[in-house]
Amino acid sequence: MKIANFAVKNYQFTLVIFLMTIALGMTTLLNMPRSEDPSLDSPQFPVIIIYPGTSPEDMEELVVDPLEKKIYALDDIKRIKTKISDGVAVLNVEYKYESNVNDKYQELVREVNAMRSELPQDIYSIEINKVDPSDVSILQIGLISENSSRENLQKFADRLRDELEKINALKKVEIHGLPQEIVRIDLQLEKMAQMNIPLNAVIGNIQSETANIPGGTIEAGNKAFNVKTSGNYAGIEEIANTMVYNAGGKNVALRDIAFVHKDYEENKHLTRLNGYRTVFVTAALKKGNNISQVQAQYLPVLEAFKSELPANIDMVVAFDQAEFVNKRLGGLGFDFMIAILLVSLTLLPLGTRAAAIVMISIPLSLGIGLVLINLLGFGLNQLSIVGLVVALGLLVDDSIVVVENIERWIREGHSRMEATLKGTKQIGLSVVGCTVTLIIAFMPLVFLPEGSGDFIRSLPVAVIMTVLASMLVSLTIIPFLSSRILKEHQAGSQGNLFLRALQKGISVSYAPLLERSLRRPVRTLVISMGVFILSLGLFPVIGFSLFPASEKPQFLVNIISPIQTKIGETDRVAQEVEALLRDVEEIEYFSTNVGKGNPRIYYNVIPENERTDFAQIFVQLKPSTSVSDKIRIIEDLRNSFEGFTGAKIEVKNFEQGPPITAPLEVRLSGTNLDSLRKIAGEVELMLRETPGTIYIDNPVSNLKTDVRVAIQKEKARSLGVNILEVDRTVRLAVAGLNIGRFSDADGDERQIIITTPKMERASLLNFNNLFINNQQGAAIPVQQIADLKLESSPLYIDHYNKTRTVSVTAFVQEGYLADRLISEVEAKVAGLQLPEGYSFKMAGEQESREESFGGFQTVIIVTVFLFIAVLILMFKTFKSTIIVLSVIPLGMVGALAALWLTGNSLSFVAIIGLIALAGIEVKNSILLVDFTNQLRAEGKPLDTAIREAGEIRFLPIVLTTLTAIGGLLPIAWSTNPLISPLAIVLIGGLISSTILSRIVTPVVYKLLPPRIEAENL
Repeated sequence: MKIANFAVKNYQFTLVIFLMTIALGMTTLLNMPRSEDPSLDSPQFPVIIIYPGTSPEDMEELVVDPLEKKIYALDDIKRIKTKISDGVAVLNVEYKYESNVNDKYQELVREVNAMRSELPQDIYSIEINKVDPSDVSILQIGLISENSSRENLQKFADRLRDELEKINALKKVEIHGLPQEIVRIDLQLEKMAQMNIPLNAVIGNIQSETANIPGGTIEAGNKAFNVKTSGNYAGIEEIANTMVYNAGGKNVALRDIAFVHKDYEENKHLTRLNGYRTVFVTAALKKGNNISQVQAQYLPVLEAFKSELPANIDMVVAFDQAEFVNKRLGGLGFDFMIAILLVSLTLLPLGTRAAAIVMISIPLSLGIGLVLINLLGFGLNQLSIVGLVVALGLLVDDSIVVVENIERWIREGHSRMEATLKGTKQIGLSVVGCTVTLIIAFMPLVFLPEGSGDFIRSLPVAVIMTVLASMLVSLTIIPFLSSRILKEHQAGSQGNLFLRALQKGISVSYAPLLERSLRRPVRTLVISMGVFILSLGLFPVIGFSLFPASEKPQFLVNIISPIQTKIGETDRVAQEVEALLRDVEEIEYFSTNVGKGNPRIYYNVIPENERTDFAQIFVQLKPSTSVSDKIRIIEDLRNSFEGFTGAKIEVKNFEQGPPITAPLEVRLSGTNLDSLRKIAGEVELMLRETPGTIYIDNPVSNLKTDVRVAIQKEKARSLGVNILEVDRTVRLAVAGLNIGRFSDADGDERQIIITTPKMERASLLNFNNLFINNQQGAAIPVQQIADLKLESSPLYIDHYNKTRTVSVTAFVQEGYLADRLISEVEAKVAGLQLPEGYSFKMAGEQESREESFGGFQTVIIVTVFLFIAVLILMFKTFKSTIIVLSVIPLGMVGALAALWLTGNSLSFVAIIGLIALAGIEVKNSILLVDFTNQLRAEGKPLDTAIREAGEIRFLPIVLTTLTAIGGLLPIAWSTNPLISPLAIVLIGGLISSTILSRIVTPVVYKLLPPRIEAENL
């Protein structure tokens, strides 16, 4: 090939490129971004509406329905999932995955803002967020103290936050577990009623004082000056002196009717570390940064900060993602070195010099591959490194084939230079064809849709870029090195001891077996087909699972108290759970969060919002804890918490892949909540009766009791009372109203909350003390125009694409496969007689699977035809193409058998392994078929050409297979359940394919001999 000739003849230029490649690769390796997992950059935007004091039904009618209608009409909307609770609604708006995140965010903000005038005016806030995958906290630091004051903890937490914010690579440095300081205005409503002071006048006057309107600029001569207006309040005393009303010619100050003071928000998030009072400080990593390098920046900051803490405050790094990343990457790096060692051992038959040349291709190919991976915007994470390890077993293939062919020419008596040029030319086209087919095999994985595609994409990209680099190296630098380093042999040389032993094994075992098979080609083919068909029976045996659980030594304990349980009672239960966790010696830290979920420390777990009946404990085991021990601990805890009184305790492992609510999810759709509740109850019973299900959740199984203020609207109108003022007064008395912000002398902002004294808000009886001013200014008792009623209502109302839904969920017990349970449950639910207008869908893992492989069929079809097109372009016959592709079923035999023998299911990653296996098999088959065609083109008879090609090409094919297996063995041995099935599939498939295809391919070739063009004869 011309490129090989150029590289050999211009060896000085080749040498410079060789050195440059090594330097670039090393620089890229040290500086490219590193993270634990790939990012999932999906166009999702939670729209959070806070409307205090509003029941779920009112929130649905007044806010959610009009917003959903408006948003769902936008282009490229994929789905809207809404959860409505007391005073809060969250609309999770998800666009089609290929949509531009920034454009769609701006569109959504614009449309929601346009709707504000059509929504209730007293909505507290509407917030639109982006789901940023990089918002996962890489640090969770605990400031522990049992006796430090709240102010002191706040001071040191603020100081730590400020220090971490100085590190440019960190973002979203937040404090958890400390209520914010506020300015509270406690109104004396009875006194206001006596003085006929309307509430809206008080609120309006305070809000006008908090406004800070720029005064613009004025010009004087050739200068311009900014004009500052009076600004907002300068202190608490100034707030108290606000004139809020003029009663009978007398000005009334706020202090005359209210107590203004600094206070703290009600503590709705209690935090502890290992049972001790704690404040958490978390930090996330900005995109594109190397987490290991960033760790080197923040560790000295943390050490210095800890040394300055008083004796009664301790600091503990409860979670540091960099430690896990370094350990995982270090483990994969160790696997990488083991793989290189195993690969080097498989190269011994080539001889020391030839093996050294092939080994040189490894750092070169990896160096070029890393540069290309980095240029494409990918970093180092667990999947891209797995891609590099997979590529390790493949990138030497081209070099082995080239060097082995050059060696064969040298053994036939040619000089090194002549053997290099002729040997590379003879095999060059096959090397290109093999590489192209291998790349085509991995291309479908690059174009996988949705979150699963994003999650896995760095793996095939790493393989493709590295294999491309290996092809370039094998056709340039390898010929150059071969022409300079390989040892010249005498004609007829048989090579070293290892080569002679391997060739003897081929002639003794393989040659006679091939001879017998060629004498009975039809029988051989039928037996092979029978073996393949029998192997398909393993599919239902091994089952399917989308993504496995994480192997990290961490898990969560969720505590769900009965509906409307006070936070104090939930905290009591959490302390009981903590007492049990202390007895588990493998636990290093457990971070308790009462009233809220733990800060987000895992890429696919979204923390629970504020709930007084919820607590979550993030458990971190000692780093030395094995995966089997972790599973045992989880199962032991599940058994311990079974039958726990006072709350439902769930011990959940972290899962890999895109986020799902639960593996088993039955989504029921309909209009009437009572009907949905009845159907959900039946589904819940079915799930409970299905062996293998745990943690069944039916969100509508229990109703909560609300106190409704039923306004007599006609009477209110007749008395001149504004209905809005009734709602506002009730909300003020119950929850308080946020009417502005106040900045102190240090520039710290605090919310101004207007409410009633805490003691007055403690009882329903104080409803009698609420007054509202009518349009004439007279004080009207609220009880005169409204009644209190107790009524039942759902805790949540869920919507899916504007339709009311109820999702009954369940998790899968250890030892069961989700796929089988999904099929069983679906069959049971399908037997229900649902009313007209009601339907169900299996969501959870099944829906995620459908989305992951949705559109995949098109990619596969294109890939298959590309395979065929490339092979036809190479061989120019359909028969040669069919012969080459006939090996694909043979690899599946070993792949399925390997999964079954190792106890693994057919997971998403295992399917990726099957696709990659097809490319490797075709690559090896090309070498055999192409060489057989060459021998026939030289005039050799069909049977002779088949035998010679089978024996001569057996050596490079066996060597490339052994190197691939050697590179994959460390991954197969690993304890990471996400990536080990991929290696197991490839190893099993390569073994069966190598054994069977070396017989079947020659047999198929004999049955379908391609026509060789006359000019080639």
